[in-house]
Amino acid sequence: MSQLLTPSFPDYELIDSGDYEKLERFGKFITRRPEPQALWHKSLSAEEWASMADASFLKTSSSKSDERGDWHCKRNMPDRWIIEYSYKKMNLRMRLGLTSFKHVGIFPEQAANWNFIYDNIEQQLAGGITPKVLNLFAYTGGATLAARAAGADVTHVDSVKQVVTWSRENMENSGLDGVRWIVEDALKFVHREVRRGNHYDGIILDPPAYGRGANGEKWILEENIVEMLECCAKLLDEKHGFLVLNLYSMGLSSTLARTALRQAFGNTGTEEAGELYFKDRAGKELPLGTFCRFKRIKIF
Repeated sequence: MSQLLTPSFPDYELIDSGDYEKLERFGKFITRRPEPQALWHKSLSAEEWASMADASFLKTSSSKSDERGDWHCKRNMPDRWIIEYSYKKMNLRMRLGLTSFKHVGIFPEQAANWNFIYDNIEQQLAGGITPKVLNLFAYTGGATLAARAAGADVTHVDSVKQVVTWSRENMENSGLDGVRWIVEDALKFVHREVRRGNHYDGIILDPPAYGRGANGEKWILEENIVEMLECCAKLLDEKHGFLVLNLYSMGLSSTLARTALRQAFGNTGTEEAGELYFKDRAGKELPLGTFCRFKRIKIF
């Protein structure tokens, strides 16, 4: 059965959404950004949006994509600021920033998966396992930090050196250390790990629809995801491994993700699949991607 998951995240709030935009609070600051899935009307007035937003992202007129543009900021808006997220003994401090791709350095809906990662590592440690976790397409490292905070040995892979540096900063801000950083094409890396005979107790996949590797390798989700999952199936521990897969592309359902995982991995144990979302103040539920995750056995 498909699930709807939304995390409790005091430092984040979806204030309003609609007309293909969203108004969000990250800590003390409010941003206004494009959102292709907010196809309904806004609940707040145009004047309220304008007065509340500290930073507004406007698409570059020459760009065909909502991903490229410029931020227009009020005087009080910093270029960088910190937000926090806590769960059990995990206390993350993550640096945010305004990028030319409309992103700010965090996908807050992913906190629902950070909790899942933390809980599974906690169970593995209680069962006498020292877990090794692989985070692919790892961006600024929220899942990496969750795994490391729980006590896992973590390998963080992303093809963009700048976001790996950003992740390292988040690690230091969170009082953590010991992450293995890899700047490389994710598919190339997992092929090499398979050849080496390496294995992991947890794998996290957060692939983009399209991307470029560190040396110009092309990633297209629909063309490469099956190959990626087949490699990961060879890397994941057969008895007690867990896996998290996120998909952001519109039109890719949790049923699709679950079917692909079952074919690649065979034994998926206990499965969960569905959508991640946040609800705005008016009660409108904004979907923010699909997920499918599993753990092979319970460990006590």
